[in-house]
Amino acid sequence: MRVDLGRSFGWLWTAYAISTYGTWLAFGAFALIAVQVLHSSAFAVALLGSAGLAVAAIVAFPLGPWVERRAKRPVMIATDLARFFAMASIPIAYFFDILTYGQLLVVSVVSGTAGIVFSAASGAYLKHVVRSDHLLVANGRFEGTSWVATAAGPPLGGALIGLLGPVVTVAADAFSFLLSALGVLRIRGDDVEAPGGAPTRVRATDLLNGWRHIRGDRVLRRLFLNSVIVSGLIMAASPLLAVLLLGQYHFPAWQYGLAFGIPALGGFAGARLSAPLVARYGRYRVMIVSGWLRSIFPLGLAFTQPGVAGLITVIIVEGLLIMCMGIFNPINATERLQRTSADHAAQVLTTWSVSSKLAQATLMLVWGVLATLTSPLAGITTAGLLLLATPLLLPQRAHMTAPEAGVSGKGVRAG
Repeated sequence: MRVDLGRSFGWLWTAYAISTYGTWLAFGAFALIAVQVLHSSAFAVALLGSAGLAVAAIVAFPLGPWVERRAKRPVMIATDLARFFAMASIPIAYFFDILTYGQLLVVSVVSGTAGIVFSAASGAYLKHVVRSDHLLVANGRFEGTSWVATAAGPPLGGALIGLLGPVVTVAADAFSFLLSALGVLRIRGDDVEAPGGAPTRVRATDLLNGWRHIRGDRVLRRLFLNSVIVSGLIMAASPLLAVLLLGQYHFPAWQYGLAFGIPALGGFAGARLSAPLVARYGRYRVMIVSGWLRSIFPLGLAFTQPGVAGLITVIIVEGLLIMCMGIFNPINATERLQRTSADHAAQVLTTWSVSSKLAQATLMLVWGVLATLTSPLAGITTAGLLLLATPLLLPQRAHMTAPEAGVSGKGVRAG
């Protein structure tokens, strides 16, 4: 949909795109550095991903109330700079031959924490700079950018790693965060004001405000549970699929890249279709249909076989799944913002992100044990079967008639 969302949104979108492409360009670089440079064990590499994710979520959780009480653009700039310095420390340490596994783990936590805080601040700022009836279009553009980066970043990053090595790729990722900070700095105009005026000390009871707000709205509550469980089960099966394709079925690396790169384009198509489909069929119908379909398609991975047939199966199943996610996610993000008042947006988004990441880390660990006791294919099938029940958590039509939280720009001050 051709909608002019303004210069402020344009710079916000540009900053997001640059950092997202940088992140996907360096996808897998940490694991390669741990293996090739530091000679870490398989367990240490797995710990780098799961522990970094979980610790970052725990560290980011108490920052939600802090973000709520501050103007959002400075927070976004600060978190981008934090990620820049953290990531840049890796090539610097490598150059001086002082790089350690502990540094990789710390950088993973710092980068993950800053990413959660940035997402919360940018989401709250998006609610401020974009009209309520244009939020779906704006979220669709973010979603489409994310999936294109997912499709293009890893192949380009793989080529860059092959030519220059993983450390140089991490340096490029660091530079993307610096460019993102400059993009946010170019935004002009007013900002989101903290409730009650000047920032105040965060109380212990404030830490639960995000969950209280989600629990108090039946639509948000059901969307929250559905999103956390679905993302957790999908992420739990992802490492098992990698083990199945690369370890048991011996897919070449380029075929494995195709199996995940091509389907990501379906996410871009879904994101472009989301707003037109809602305009034609209504938000609730599109959300329910895409929500059901994204829970059905993953079970198709249970039929993955060796060879070309298995590769085609994965591409088709993942492509259909990701296209449905591309349709569903902007609707989910829009509903979440419209049902959350401006003075709770950052905290709700932080709570949502933290809960999702903790669930993903936990379920990845559980499914790793399950696959060890059975097989990767059994673990993938189990996740697919459980996903079939998740649409029952989606909101009912009677509760979707109107947002329960104000959508006006309260909490806004002139710059």
